[in-house]
Parts: sequence; structure tokens; C-alpha cells
Amino acid sequence: MSPRKKAPVYSRVLLKLSGEALLGEKTFGIDRAFTDYLAEEIRSIHVLGVQVAAVVGGGNIFRGVSDSARGMDRVSADHMGMLATVINALALQDALERAGVFTRVLSAIEMREVAEPFIRRRAIRHMEKQRVAIFAGGTGNPYFSTDTAAALRAMEVKAEIILKGTKVDGIYDADPMKNPHAKKFDRLTYFEVLQKGLKVMDTTAISLCMDNELPIIVYDLKRKGNLKRLLLGEKVGTIVGGVANVH
Repeated sequence: MSPRKKAPVYSRVLLKLSGEALLGEKTFGIDRAFTDYLAEEIRSIHVLGVQVAAVVGGGNIFRGVSDSARGMDRVSADHMGMLATVINALALQDALERAGVFTRVLSAIEMREVAEPFIRRRAIRHMEKQRVAIFAGGTGNPYFSTDTAAALRAMEVKAEIILKGTKVDGIYDADPMKNPHAKKFDRLTYFEVLQKGLKVMDTTAISLCMDNELPIIVYDLKRKGNLKRLLLGEKVGTIVGGVANVH
């Protein structure tokens, strides 16, 4: 008899990727090789039967609160940032479809020629049909980050968890890139994240997750296979919030 395959611990997840994640080894724009790597990571959990949604930031192209936006009207700058997320979503869609994964981009800003408008029931239906749903355009409103968009969309599509891919393997009490003595946390409550001022997601996103008891796992995006290990219940990254069946 062949050994029984492990079942994923979550059936529907939302993956939060910063725009900077698509930089890969570049300093600006989109690193196609890294986008292809991301597509393979997502495919590795998609083939397990996990329903996947993703929210991508736009910081690799333009961010409303960046230095390049200084002096601009905040609403205009934020709208430019939202458009940057659409460019990134289309790049990720292209990589996923070349990897053999059916994908739909749904935008909070209507642009029917390049993306579907975000309609909650349609998004859920795409996921039920095993298509990866990529949510672009943030929330469609200025003054809200893509972190907040990720929390909002995760709750709207009834995702069981937010998986936030970063450059480090979890949440630390200081920047581990700058401080070799930084301490890693295995588990945190939402309140601890807010109280300690930890830069996991912005306070609006954390508060939304806390109010709706939606857990978050912060993990190292660049370590190959991490996403699959996480979905199969291995101890990866730092978990925020209470959840019974992991760690």
C-alpha cells in the first residue's frame, strides 16, 4: 500500500504579496524569473486542491506614501498605486497561466478590457472552480493599504487564513537584516502585534483580522517549498491569532 498523502490543513487561503516581492533581484519593476518562481509555489498548493486568492501590492512600481509621491495630492498618488497593483496582478496571472493554472484578475477599479470587476460571489465561484483569483486595485479607495485590502477580501471570500509572504522567516522584535540578535516570535496575539508596534500589516488590517478572528501566518516567501510545507501543517513562520489545527 502506498503511504496516505497528507491533506492540506486549509481549504481556502488568501496570499498577500507585497509589490516589492515581485522585484526579485531587481531594484525596480518586475523580475520575471521571480514571478515564475512565485507561480510555481502557488501551483504547488493549487494541485493539492487548495482554493487560492492573492492580493498583490504595487510598491515595486509606485506607492502613494513613497518618496516619489511626496508633494502629490494623496488621493491621486493612491490611485496611481492602485493602478500599479493591476500591472503586478497581470504579471502574476501571466506567470500562473504559463505554469498551467487557470487564473482570473478581479479589480476594485473597473477596467473591463484587462480585468473583471470585483464581485464577491463571482470571486468565490472562480475559486470553487479551482481558478486562482488575484484581487487588484486595493479596496478601490484611497487611504487604504493593500494590507487592508487583503484582510477585507479574505473575509469577503471566506478565506480561512491570510498567508503573508515576506523576505524573512516570521515576525521579529527588530529587523533581523539589521540586528543579528533580533528575537523571532513563533506565535503572537493580534493585541501583542498592535501593542508592540510590530510591522506585520498596518493597524487597520490587524484590527479587521482581530475583529473577525482571521489568523495570519507570516513566512519566508523566498524559501522554496515553504508555502506547501505551511499548507501541509508544518511549523513555518509566525502565526498571529488563535488557530487550533496548526503549530
